Amino acid sequence: MSAARTPAATRNAANPANERFARPLIGLHWIIAIAIIAMLCVGFYMGSLPRGLPFKSTLVNVHKSLGITVFLLVLLRIWARLAYSRPPLPPMQTWQRAAAASITQALLYVGMVGMPLTGYLGSSFNKFGTKFWGLPLPQWGWDDKGLRHIFFIIHEYLAWMMIAMIALHFLGALKHQLIDRDGLLRRMWP
Repeated sequence: MSAARTPAATRNAANPANERFARPLIGLHWIIAIAIIAMLCVGFYMGSLPRGLPFKSTLVNVHKSLGITVFLLVLLRIWARLAYSRPPLPPMQTWQRAAAASITQALLYVGMVGMPLTGYLGSSFNKFGTKFWGLPLPQWGWDDKGLRHIFFIIHEYLAWMMIAMIALHFLGALKHQLIDRDGLLRRMWP
């Protein structure tokens, strides 16, 4: 019996890559992915602008609000990930499973949680604080340039780590799609 005529349930059992993630996980994956890429672009762009521009302060406030929004969506995604089962990975070498599925994913989550926290804490150690879409949030610190600098340095290093992990995640998906042709990308495609 050819693969085209095989019932879907049999094909899914034969190839775990044909099983899909739950729709809420797919939706959150793509919303968060687009938002993080936008946040990285805005963050690096605003960092290149000179101080004192009114446009820069607007970008900073939008960046902070988007960062907190992404953080809340990531928390929702973590909850959804616990609520919905994950389809099994297709057969692959042990090192690939460890590198792609475990280490890269773990570091992506470290970045998705760590970046907003370090950004928020860094903003808490200045006189302006953080507004979430115009609503002032609690300021956990005081105006301290040294602490602010430490949190923002960590924030920047996490941004570079996120860029590397996103690139690896993307290249891994392309490898599965174009070289392995195991249909892994379909699991998370909208």
